[in-house]
Amino acid sequence: MKVLFLVQKEQRAILDRLYEGVAASCDCDLRWLTSEQQRDLRGYFRREVDVTRYDRIIFFLRFKQEIRQVGFIRTIPNLVILEHDAYQNYIPCKYTGKFSAHYRKLPWVRVISSGFMVSERLRQEGFDAVFVPKGYDQSLLADQGRERDIELAFVGSTNSVAYSGRKALLDELGRVEQLVVTRTKSGEEYCDTLNRIRFFVSADVGMGEYMIKNFEAMACGCVLLAFDQGDAENRALGLEDMDNVVLYNDIPQLQKKLAILRADPELAARIAQSGRNLATSRFGFAAIGERIIQASTPALRERAPLSWLERLRAVLGF
Repeated sequence: MKVLFLVQKEQRAILDRLYEGVAASCDCDLRWLTSEQQRDLRGYFRREVDVTRYDRIIFFLRFKQEIRQVGFIRTIPNLVILEHDAYQNYIPCKYTGKFSAHYRKLPWVRVISSGFMVSERLRQEGFDAVFVPKGYDQSLLADQGRERDIELAFVGSTNSVAYSGRKALLDELGRVEQLVVTRTKSGEEYCDTLNRIRFFVSADVGMGEYMIKNFEAMACGCVLLAFDQGDAENRALGLEDMDNVVLYNDIPQLQKKLAILRADPELAARIAQSGRNLATSRFGFAAIGERIIQASTPALRERAPLSWLERLRAVLGF
């Protein structure tokens, strides 16, 4: 299958291994689009793309740029949209409901979402949605087997509106436990920091899916203390409470389980090892990239005929 894979050139997360995983699973033309190119997809396609060469065109671009150009995007055949932020469709934030509104204008497009229940909800709304989870960079992140001198910590951002629940929970936990909240550079510094942490607190409150940090922490050998996203999400990922992850719904429950783990270091070690084994066997970007192509391969819905105005614009390039 010949695939044109369009991704963002400028972003904080290092996703090169994910792109390589996709490229290794198909005949892939991978292109990094600048912010300027993403703002003018019509112009970029007119200059740089022959859509007839590709069996699939996969977008992994900024959503705010996609929604501004839906008129042109409707003209693109064989389109698949890979989306890691569609959970924002269902939480209070500036994008509440906007993913659904966008996809209603593109009902033939396949959406690959990183949330199991997000995918289910999109399907219930009538969209062609498929679940492929987030993962982690297996070349950058691994368990180094070093001494863990930070007992309880979170590494990452708490600034955006979408993370307001995360910040509130971490603030609450910090009032009753010695919690370290920090940020690092991506790559080696981040890996080194995760390898110093015994218990990693994941606080994806109200998001409905597990963010990338969960898989990164497990892969680096932390005991993952994860805010519970529900039975369906857990089953889809293979997460089992007190076996390969520690799930909690509130601070008292987290403290109760943390006390058990502190009193039984062998149990904590077994959970960390099981979590690491799960992450390394299923959630490395090489495996996730292959799953993205598997999800993109089945026949897409038939695209609606273009209106006369859309055909005219496609011909004239405006």
